[in-house]
Amino acid sequence: MCLPEGGDATVKSPLKGSDSNSIHDILGIGFGPSNLALAIAIEEHNAGLPADRRLDSLFLERQPRFGWHRGMLIDDATMQVSFLKDLVTLRDPASDFSFLCFLREKGRLIDFLNQKTLFPLRVEFHEYFEWAAARVRHQVAYDHEVTAIEPVRDETGTVTAFDVVCRDPAGGTVTRRARNLSVAVGLEPHVPPGVTLTERVWHNSQLLPRVAELTATRAPVRRAIVLGAGQSGAETVDYLHRSFPDAEICAVFAKYGYTPADDSPFANRIFDPEAVDVYFAAPAEVKQSLFDYHRSTNYSVVDMDLIESLYATAYQEKVTGRERLRFLNVSRIREVSTRADGSLEVGVEFLPTGEQRTLQADLLVHATGYRPRDPAALLGEAAKVCLRDDGDALRVTRDHLVETAPDVAAGIYLQGSTEHTHGLTSTLLSTTAIRAGEIHRSLLARRAVGL
Repeated sequence: MCLPEGGDATVKSPLKGSDSNSIHDILGIGFGPSNLALAIAIEEHNAGLPADRRLDSLFLERQPRFGWHRGMLIDDATMQVSFLKDLVTLRDPASDFSFLCFLREKGRLIDFLNQKTLFPLRVEFHEYFEWAAARVRHQVAYDHEVTAIEPVRDETGTVTAFDVVCRDPAGGTVTRRARNLSVAVGLEPHVPPGVTLTERVWHNSQLLPRVAELTATRAPVRRAIVLGAGQSGAETVDYLHRSFPDAEICAVFAKYGYTPADDSPFANRIFDPEAVDVYFAAPAEVKQSLFDYHRSTNYSVVDMDLIESLYATAYQEKVTGRERLRFLNVSRIREVSTRADGSLEVGVEFLPTGEQRTLQADLLVHATGYRPRDPAALLGEAAKVCLRDDGDALRVTRDHLVETAPDVAAGIYLQGSTEHTHGLTSTLLSTTAIRAGEIHRSLLARRAVGL
């Protein structure tokens, strides 16, 4: 059942005053939606149990507070997944950590239902994440950045735990020991090779704060160029067009036009929990085929409503004779240079003919997507005990546990960075709740046999 209305009690950091010799059952690295969902599963498991049956958990997050793609929380942007694919519902529809319980507590449940939509505003879903994160605050140490992970061996040489070294808010170091790790460090912004980000050249992940800075300083924006043909690229074009009503906004992409996202019912079955089982068990060539067939559900695609809105805006401007929204399709950026006044000169090539033209611009925004962070780089010394497949990727079991050398009893769970084993959903919200439940059950099973 849902909690009654009311605020959360203030809690201290879980690292303050704790026993430095304690061993956590699970230590999470990163505290985005994936590890938040796991923290909730552990919180619900521990409720009402005696201390010796609870799971001892701690999550480390380098940000000073919870945040999920804050730079793209555009006020009218909506989620691309159903609210039912929240942090808990697919795992436990009766959980009081659901989005619907959040709405009830905030007094907006009926108002939301009257909209007749499955897709809430992105800012509201972020508010839901913050609400859930506040309720498990006692499990989290914010402003703690992991700097090293080292295997801990017992007298027989068996790795029984990992020591996780992190930098605390004061600049000192803290070391925590855990029998299991849950690595969920998310994605990092990707830009083309050779690109240097500056005050004039951004990645779209910084869109809102950067625009706010320009607006506050009243810096002139006469032309902005956006590179990218995916959802974030289209949203960036639309947002800049609305934010700078006197500027020309140019979208540059190699396609002929934006490609609609395939969110049809049958295609969406690739995100079903059962689809993960099918993908995991499939031969490598079948995995690749499934990935190629269904890229259009997630990669370099745009919601049809936004495509139609941008086209309508461009056409309206053409009719009225004031064209501010321009699409430089089948094109790519060849070079970028900075002028003496700080503005940019951007060379754009029209691919069919090779013709090039130079545009003077005040902004260049790379909406060029994200890439999974390399878990091996984060794991450091611990990566040496992990096994790899023929493609040099980490080998991962169905319950998201990295396969390790025979002399390793401690566990490393991956949340994300597993598209090669678990498919498209590994970096998406669609199966977050289900995955948290699977890892929770795996933790209990390992503890039952002394791991």
